[in-house]
Amino acid sequence: MAAYKFIKSSYSGANNTQECVEVARNVPTTVAIRDSKHPTGPVLHVAPAAWQTFASCGPWGVRVSTKR
Repeated sequence: MAAYKFIKSSYSGANNTQECVEVARNVPTTVAIRDSKHPTGPVLHVAPAAWQTFASCGPWGVRVSTKR
């Protein structure tokens, strides 16, 4: 099994009671996502292209264009 290196979301506060996720992008074939409050819990795996599409969306799910 791949050794995922999880990084906490930049939107996470210093307070561990807030809802946030950790993301591991160090394995080329998958992006792993987990709940930062439950690091031993289940991990969601998505394709890097799917993660890129999700990450490029704004706060309301609206795709943010980088082209002008």
